[in-house]
Amino acid sequence: MKKFIFIFCAIVFSLACSQKNTPITVDPPIDTSKVEFAKGADVSWVTEMEAAGVKFYDATGKSQECMALMKALGMNTIRLRVWVNPSPVWNNTADVVAKALRAKSLGLRIMIDFHYSDFWADPGKQTKPAAWAGKDLAGLKTALAEHTTEVLSALKNNSIDPEWVQVGNETNDGMLWPEGKASANMSNFAQLLNAGYDAVKAVFPKAKVIAHISNGYSNTLFRWMFDGLKANGARYDVIGMSLYPGPSDWSNFNQQCLSNMNDMVTRYSKEVMIVEVGMSWDSPQECRQFLSDLISKVKSVPGNKGLGVLYWEPQAYNWKGYSLGAFDNAGKPTVAFEAFKN
Repeated sequence: MKKFIFIFCAIVFSLACSQKNTPITVDPPIDTSKVEFAKGADVSWVTEMEAAGVKFYDATGKSQECMALMKALGMNTIRLRVWVNPSPVWNNTADVVAKALRAKSLGLRIMIDFHYSDFWADPGKQTKPAAWAGKDLAGLKTALAEHTTEVLSALKNNSIDPEWVQVGNETNDGMLWPEGKASANMSNFAQLLNAGYDAVKAVFPKAKVIAHISNGYSNTLFRWMFDGLKANGARYDVIGMSLYPGPSDWSNFNQQCLSNMNDMVTRYSKEVMIVEVGMSWDSPQECRQFLSDLISKVKSVPGNKGLGVLYWEPQAYNWKGYSLGAFDNAGKPTVAFEAFKN
């Protein structure tokens, strides 16, 4: 027994000595200048459109699968919205996973956009899912975290790794009203944001969490929101913006948005991203100029902290009355897409 102990100790000592001479390697920091700029689209309507028989065509009139067409038009990122218990089922967990699998198969990067509602959530409405209606703040935080975990786990189980996750959609005045209404109780909104942040990081530690509000030109709105979130200990990685100018005023909107982005980076040390843009489909030349200029401005944000520009439902044409896509009435992409190729 003593002989065995002696031999064991000798082996341990030998290994320890050899490890002293083994150099310790440390992964180098990520060079953000080499991270590809995100150019993409939210195409969450695509499965519903396909089910209704809608087709998508390239400039020659050849029918193509929507996401493959987006890639051919210069995009590298797909954004997908998530609703809790929608009826019909579009944008539920299964629908999101199906679309994400398509994006992954094409080598496209993925952003997940949680609305935390059974239907649209935006600046004018942040309606709680019906199943969450009777919950207090603590219950809402738990439900939000569980829903986030469930959806992201379904993606992970299909080997899908989203690069960005939005906790809330256009939360200009918070989410899950009335409990999470920011103008009434910023602390509550910050707690809900943190519940989502923690749930995202538990499933995908490397995913960047986006806090998203609209009117990217309004520095007053953004300072009010992010000053309030900072004061209440909110956690997030990226400030997301929407920008929907008209064909005659886009230049002023872009300049104001650039000033706002630069201020966000300086004031809060966060990255910024334009996660939604759009312009009337029948102003394609103006839209191309708007997008080219905006992409250039986002790329100019100091420290490579301007991450990308995403168009909202550009493939939508003759669909639900939506007119801010970038396809003509024949289902072909307009020249607006040229901005994403340059």
